[in-house]
Amino acid sequence: MLKLYNTATRKIETFKPLGDVVKVYTCGPTVYATPHIGNYAAYTYWDLLIRTLKMNDYKVLRVLNLTDVGHLVSDGDEGEDKLEKGALREGKTVWEVAEHYIGVYLSNYAAMEFLPADILARATDYIEADKKAVDLMTANGFTYETSDGIYFDTSKMPHYADFARLDLEGLQAGARVGFSAEKRNASDFAVWKFIHEGENHAMRWDYLGRPGYPGWHLECSTIIHEELGEPIDIHTGGVDHIPVHHTNEIAETYAAYGKELARFWMHCDFITIDGQKISKSLGNTYSLEDLANRGFSPMDYKMWLLSGHYQGTRNFTFDSLEAAKNRRASWRERIAECYQKKNTDDNSNFDKILEAVNNNLNSAEAFAIVDNSELTLADWGKIDALFGLRLIADTPDVSESVYQQIAEREAARRKKDFAKSDEIRDLLLKQGIALKDSKDNSTWYYNN
Repeated sequence: MLKLYNTATRKIETFKPLGDVVKVYTCGPTVYATPHIGNYAAYTYWDLLIRTLKMNDYKVLRVLNLTDVGHLVSDGDEGEDKLEKGALREGKTVWEVAEHYIGVYLSNYAAMEFLPADILARATDYIEADKKAVDLMTANGFTYETSDGIYFDTSKMPHYADFARLDLEGLQAGARVGFSAEKRNASDFAVWKFIHEGENHAMRWDYLGRPGYPGWHLECSTIIHEELGEPIDIHTGGVDHIPVHHTNEIAETYAAYGKELARFWMHCDFITIDGQKISKSLGNTYSLEDLANRGFSPMDYKMWLLSGHYQGTRNFTFDSLEAAKNRRASWRERIAECYQKKNTDDNSNFDKILEAVNNNLNSAEAFAIVDNSELTLADWGKIDALFGLRLIADTPDVSESVYQQIAEREAARRKKDFAKSDEIRDLLLKQGIALKDSKDNSTWYYNN
């Protein structure tokens, strides 16, 4: 029985799909710069969600969006578009920047062994649908026009603040003087932005006789409407999405289509690095490439992430990453032992592992069970399917010739022919295969 924490109700609930297929939407990246390791935390946790659903025999239809327009630096209605910022930084067009960083993201996505989304949705492919959504919101009385765009009037939606438990009166009282003076309420947000004459914004589309572009929040509600239909089963994202982005998605969907957006909302917390927020000014925006240069694989990092809980604030250090790397290596040694024991025992302990994960994706508890359980090769295959850690793929059984070399070395050891024994050991080490000697025999494991 799968149980998940639902942000909408603030409690853990038994998951029941709305139909025959579980519809899942994941807020994807804004593709304007190289992602840092913190960006991959959420995708690791939501990959675990998809794998868990499938392990429970649910059919899943998942959409992941790629934000290539409309995401302003402030995450609200201020500042330049992040794609424009990336283009200025690199001396490229916004389209070139988007294509390049989509490629970087997808390459890293594959390296992290994330299951591919069923639909990859680029925001710029849904502009006409965005316009139709704004038309519907306007026809239903939820928008007003200012000199810089079409805004959503949150006062027209009585339950706007409920999802994030927002203090709208406090927000209004704290609004800065001069900020969006034409906004009726501090919580109002742009669903469409106009481009003024002389303003440098390469991505632009005509709407209401003026050039402009969609607000960031609109793409997700539009993509969900077009690709999945409301309500969906699960909407995922980071905790930072709760007060603005996801609250606004809910409002837009209700205003345009009169429907609930999602049944379950799931949010993961951030990671910090050495106790500090990830920031370019602190020089701690490590990429997967940076980790590789220090001798750590994407699977080591994924192992570290899954060693904790998605709702917990995780503090990354290279010492903790080293511990995760060693833990994964120890699991691979145990897989190698399964090959050597030729164990055909089918007494599985995997059900206990899945039970832990079914309790609100408690991968930390599941890992502890893995550490302390006797597992068959079949169990390890299921563990790989659940966590996507490439344990089996990176630990294939060795060839018959290697087993013969190990047997020859055993014979040499018994004869006290240590020169021959060392020669075979060194030959195997060159192949990445290390030996662990005991009084009675030797066992192999991969030392990479």
